[in-house]
Amino acid sequence: MSDHDEIRDLFTAFLAAVTFAEGTRPDYERIRALFIDHGLLVRTSGAAPEVTSVDEFIAPRQATVDAGELTDFEETELTGETEIFGNVAQRLSGYAKRGTLKGAAFEARGVITTQFVRTPEGWRISAMA
Repeated sequence: MSDHDEIRDLFTAFLAAVTFAEGTRPDYERIRALFIDHGLLVRTSGAAPEVTSVDEFIAPRQATVDAGELTDFEETELTGETEIFGNVAQRLSGYAKRGTLKGAAFEARGVITTQFVRTPEGWRISAMA
């Protein structure tokens, strides 16, 4: 498998871990294996960036699912381009998301930039924004 394929598959695995249909549950626990230790997720849609660890990213989402507030969610990559520089890489992805939160449907589109590092176990995500 090429580096480009491995990185694409890693990003796709992240999207699969957060995606779930009504009546099922997301596989948030799987996210931990996709990131390096101390990996970061940065939310930039507010007035100031929100920087979280993987555990800090998972906790509020899991609580929303456990409370029955988020009943389905799907996030898909619309476009993706990867650049590799030795043992680091970056993927710029256009994405769409949709779901149901507190009984109300929502949907949005945006851009995610994901950084990767090569580890002895293969490529892992170091940061997403």
